[in-house]
Amino acid sequence: MSQTPAPSTPKAWEVKHATALIVLADGSVIEGQGAGAQGSTIGEVCFNTAMTGYQEILTDPSYADQIITFTFPHIGNVGTNEDDNETSNLNASTKAKGCILKAPITSASNYRSQSHLNSWLKDQGIIAITNIDTRALTSLIRDKGMQHAVIAHNADGEFDIETLTQTAANWPGIEGSDLAKDVTTNKPYDWSETTWQWDQGYGQQSAPQFHVVALDCGTKRNIFRCLATQGCKVTAMPASSTAQDILDQNPDGIFISNGPGDPAATGDYAVPEIQKLIESGKPIFGICLGHQILARALGAKTVKMAQGHHGANHPVKDHTTNKVEITSMNHGFTVDRESLPDNLEETHISLFDGTNCGIRLKDKPIFSVQYHPEASPGPQDSHYLFTRFTNFMRAQKGQELQSE
Repeated sequence: MSQTPAPSTPKAWEVKHATALIVLADGSVIEGQGAGAQGSTIGEVCFNTAMTGYQEILTDPSYADQIITFTFPHIGNVGTNEDDNETSNLNASTKAKGCILKAPITSASNYRSQSHLNSWLKDQGIIAITNIDTRALTSLIRDKGMQHAVIAHNADGEFDIETLTQTAANWPGIEGSDLAKDVTTNKPYDWSETTWQWDQGYGQQSAPQFHVVALDCGTKRNIFRCLATQGCKVTAMPASSTAQDILDQNPDGIFISNGPGDPAATGDYAVPEIQKLIESGKPIFGICLGHQILARALGAKTVKMAQGHHGANHPVKDHTTNKVEITSMNHGFTVDRESLPDNLEETHISLFDGTNCGIRLKDKPIFSVQYHPEASPGPQDSHYLFTRFTNFMRAQKGQELQSE
């Protein structure tokens, strides 16, 4: 006698009822399970290969208008806390639009955890989707570039896919967009907090040797902490500040921060002012977007990358020391190395694809890097660059230089 076979037990990652979707501009629909905030949002889908630091990544203002695919499968295992936010202004425009995860969010197991990642995502208004084949999505991005997409979460599982597809298809994207204006500070402020130390937390710089004015295009807090740890009082100023606004602060050095968007668009108003700052002869240090707009101010060009660099494991070679460092990166534009004028020296290159990762002006104390030497998350191989910057200021003061 034949018997009806017993139903198979569903695997934990099989989606029985989709409560979240990724809808690509080409009409592709990827189903999953929703987490975090409900609703829908649009952005550029990139992938990040870091194994740690998801909270720092999600709150990095450089990820404005982007949806992050985490290639590491287990996200959430250290929970979240108030210390690890990389922006102090947690509004909708100063962090990632959403995140895409392989597995359901892991329960927190860390003594620093103050809240579960899912609860934190809800509080921050960040939409997440789990149970996604992140390897396949990453391969798609590597083959076809970063995708325009809508990420949507509805606990009822009801979606207007036609409207979502149209929204994704009509989105103009990041190229040509000045996003720094959305993430910059509204008014100047001073920073003195130093880097985190084990069992001590963050410290305070009470006896600064240098005054650094930072053009805030969406800076990460750990950059300012690294500067403060190096003996700097930092004054952050809006991205739209004029050169005279900055020079009126009588800085020993000038810093141009990371940030989101197209450096050509931000450069429309920032480049002419940076050119005036270059003429002042004061030391200047730029990171990420700051590197790109500084390069444009010095005569180079920038271009959009297909997949960008996002992760904490990117090898970079420093030609000035002949050393290789593992770096943290987050950028979708790059300085066109073929466009570098003769007065610029290429100091760093990516060992992944050979793209430019650093420049310095041959006759002035001005330099910048494409990657994130402050890490957070990531290795601390590149902290020496903050010493390099302060050494420029020491040299102008006639002080003894410190070893990098």
